[in-house]
Amino acid sequence: MKKWIPIILMFAMALWFFSKLQTPPDKDFAFSQFARLPVTANGRIVPMDSLARNSLLEIREKQTLNTEPWKSWNEKPKIISATEWIANVMMNPAVADTWPVFRIDNPDLVSLLKLSEKGEHSDGKHFSWNQIQPSLETFDKENKRVQTVEAANRTAFENAVAKMQQRLARYVQLKNTLQPADAQDWPAQLAAFEKLIPFGVAAAQAQQAGKPFDQQTFTEFAAFIQSFQFMSNFDPPLILPPDGSVNWRRMGEALLDAPRGVPVDGAIRDYAKMVGALAADQPADFNAALKDYQLLLEKDQPKAVAKARAESFFNQMEPFYNAMVIYVLAGLLAVFSWFNLSETLRRSSVWLIGLAFVIHTVGLVYRMVLEGRPPVTNLYSSAIFIGWGACLLGLILEKFYKNGIGAVVSSGIGFITLIIAHHLALEGDTMEMMRAVLDTNFWLATHVVAVTVGYASTFVAGFLALIYILRGFFTKTLDEATGKGLARMIYGIVCFATLFSFVGTVLGGIWADQSWGRFWGWDPKENGALIIVLWNALILHLRWGGIIRERGLVVCAIGGNIVTAWSWFGVNMLGIGLHSYGFTEAAFKWLVLFVVSQLAFIGLGMLPLKWWKSFGARKSNLASSG
Repeated sequence: MKKWIPIILMFAMALWFFSKLQTPPDKDFAFSQFARLPVTANGRIVPMDSLARNSLLEIREKQTLNTEPWKSWNEKPKIISATEWIANVMMNPAVADTWPVFRIDNPDLVSLLKLSEKGEHSDGKHFSWNQIQPSLETFDKENKRVQTVEAANRTAFENAVAKMQQRLARYVQLKNTLQPADAQDWPAQLAAFEKLIPFGVAAAQAQQAGKPFDQQTFTEFAAFIQSFQFMSNFDPPLILPPDGSVNWRRMGEALLDAPRGVPVDGAIRDYAKMVGALAADQPADFNAALKDYQLLLEKDQPKAVAKARAESFFNQMEPFYNAMVIYVLAGLLAVFSWFNLSETLRRSSVWLIGLAFVIHTVGLVYRMVLEGRPPVTNLYSSAIFIGWGACLLGLILEKFYKNGIGAVVSSGIGFITLIIAHHLALEGDTMEMMRAVLDTNFWLATHVVAVTVGYASTFVAGFLALIYILRGFFTKTLDEATGKGLARMIYGIVCFATLFSFVGTVLGGIWADQSWGRFWGWDPKENGALIIVLWNALILHLRWGGIIRERGLVVCAIGGNIVTAWSWFGVNMLGIGLHSYGFTEAAFKWLVLFVVSQLAFIGLGMLPLKWWKSFGARKSNLASSG
């Protein structure tokens, strides 16, 4: 029976994953269909679902909205999807403005905005637009002062103000996507505007020519034009499909074109019907207007519809989050297998890692197809790819050694890199268009992938070294055979990492020569890549020369973690050079903590062996056998 436990456990987790692919039925409003509507944001076609998730991540740091965060889980607070949230922000702001969507962690900012502390209807961290709006004038004054302070010199409070400004701007932008934010009955107002157009244009022309005109008509028409200009000023997403033109359009800009002779088309009217139906709580009318708009899109924009549906399914699948959950379970089983020497636990871990790796791979390939690009295009995708490569290397190690070490490496690095990717996703769209200077598919498929494989390999070697010290210093499980096996693994992986780091760095120089006209420019990112090559080469030379042995190899491999983390993240934080992209302020603190932790492990690795539990156990065994 024991031999079937790993397979049964793997199939149970596979069923759990496939259950996530089922779309929950809509209770009334067809938000699941609304989620698949294509729009243009960040320079690319995205489903409404992606726009909603990315916006909610930016504002609340989650992909769902708890409308009652002050309630505990056993009180069953109301939780809605990102799509339902964005639909209400765009179409029914009177309701959306009451939801506590803005997350504020800084107590000084909470005080500045005169918000309530934790209480009966507040958790002290999440607040609604209606709660913040009365203090916006005070906030604007403080924000103007903060904008004069250089980002590097800002305090925690000033950083919180700057971040809050971005969140408020995004919210107002979304409120002005489909209708003016202050609209009371948008379908009726749109109909009134259409009727007013010929008379308003005539009044405006007469006013400009100095001729008599109807003042009331002119005033009403000018009010409409000002509100549409106000909508456009926020640069909201391009929500309307092309109408006889090449590009997608913003609602405000399309309405400003109406007086110039461009008719108000079916897409504008369908959205207006959806707005009215959602505000009036009429799901049947909302779903009917949504269906009409879907038919229009399928006729005129079939490729955009297909792409939006594919990405919406990818969002629902959440392959990297689900793989991360399985990596955690697999890693725990692998670690437990060391303490009771259970082969069943080890095999169960390997089977689960295999499942997580398949899900991880599916997500990676799916992203590549959606983007039409190689696997690494930004920091987020580099984290995904590094985790994938490390997992593969760990599985190969486990195939040969069958001692659980490769399983811990696969699950550990897989989990850590996917957690990093999750936090990088808080910065916004992870599939955004690339900078033109980096947008070359051939070099993305060679230089970037090769360098990232080098990153992954160096981290695997460093992770193996961490296992060596953890098991050797804190437990009695690192016997002589296991120690030598780990050292052989580290040495082999360092050789592999040196090769790919070197090849990737050379290919990067060729790319730089093609793009910028010079092979090498001592850019911080280039220096970081070179340091990885030199560090790995140094480890090999020290080993070949007999200067370091088993523990020296382990300590140097942990140093490789620091070097690689600096090249991966640190150089971006300098804010200089051609490669300073993907900056994330929160990463600095975690990078410093990571470096400190690695230095602590290096310190443990250099302590006398008499302080190591495994070394004491070996001496005891030798004494008893003697």
